[in-house]
Amino acid sequence: MTVTFAERLARIPGYQAGVPTGKAPEAIAESGIAQLASNESPFAPHPKVVEAIRVAADAMNRYPDPDATLLRRRIAERYETEPGRIAVGNGSCEILLAAAVALCEPGAEIVYSWPSFSMYPHLAALNEAREIRVPLGEGYIHDLDAMATEVTAATQLVIVCNPNNPTGTHLPLVEIAAFCERLPAHVTVMLDEAYIEFQTNNDPDATLDLLPEFPNLVILRTFSKVYGLAGLRAGFAIGSARFRAAVDAVRQPFDVNALAQAAAAEAILHQDDVGQRVERTIAERIRIEEALRGRGLRTADTQTNFSWIHLGEASEDDVVAGLAERLIAVRPGTVLGAPGHIRVNYGTPAENDRFLAALGEVLD
Repeated sequence: MTVTFAERLARIPGYQAGVPTGKAPEAIAESGIAQLASNESPFAPHPKVVEAIRVAADAMNRYPDPDATLLRRRIAERYETEPGRIAVGNGSCEILLAAAVALCEPGAEIVYSWPSFSMYPHLAALNEAREIRVPLGEGYIHDLDAMATEVTAATQLVIVCNPNNPTGTHLPLVEIAAFCERLPAHVTVMLDEAYIEFQTNNDPDATLDLLPEFPNLVILRTFSKVYGLAGLRAGFAIGSARFRAAVDAVRQPFDVNALAQAAAAEAILHQDDVGQRVERTIAERIRIEEALRGRGLRTADTQTNFSWIHLGEASEDDVVAGLAERLIAVRPGTVLGAPGHIRVNYGTPAENDRFLAALGEVLD
């Protein structure tokens, strides 16, 4: 008799990471590869964060705090809310997955735009829910009107990635507020703000003002991007106490490891450092976007730490391969749902110079 597996496995798309296959971070660095495929920060964690990790490492014979008490308190203090409204997870991905389990019975609907974060297609497939993908509007921006039209009595979860990954576009607060106003109270609206610190349309904390008005709103954020903690995986959500309890009920115990808790709890104290990282990133964003458009390439109006580039008549496969030959790793648009594009995150100024030079060689 042959072992059989759940039929839903065939519906799970699988996550294709941007990290070169089989290479550890130190091996990537030694190889000279400019790793611009995973939207990571080129900046190491703050020195006090590194020290907090070292101190925590002495107690690795013990399980981590299952309630992430210190981390949740620090997040609550930073955003002037209550720890009971803070859910934490092994990256924001885990909170997304847990939310879908907690909210969706078989046949429930999950609405999101596409292309968007490549984890979203996993949610319906894992929970026997029905996914509804709404194409992005002109300019690679969420079409909120079209998304609202798709909401029915069966809709349990609506996800808005803002700024959007992989296109980098951002909707201002007034449009998000109007969208929340249109949706029925039974629908959980998850605002995925992994890149919110990099946008310049609004104060990054502006959306938190919507939480008292919309009890069904959840704001999702991460320490993987601007804080430079992608290697430790810590994410959090701010919503209702009921949402936090529901997520905690379905997630695995000890999901945020002790090093990640210590690092994130220290990192959130250094907002001046966050501001400096954002300033440096925006300076590179302006420089790179101008260089790309100077070559006649069309890019989305990015408000993130990466560019979304339409290659025009150039072959996506040839461009990606040509950059790889020159030790530049970028993300192909095909695996992100939009053939004919590439996504490139901003590295150090030297790495960005290498990318621009290599891209020029490939296109020429």
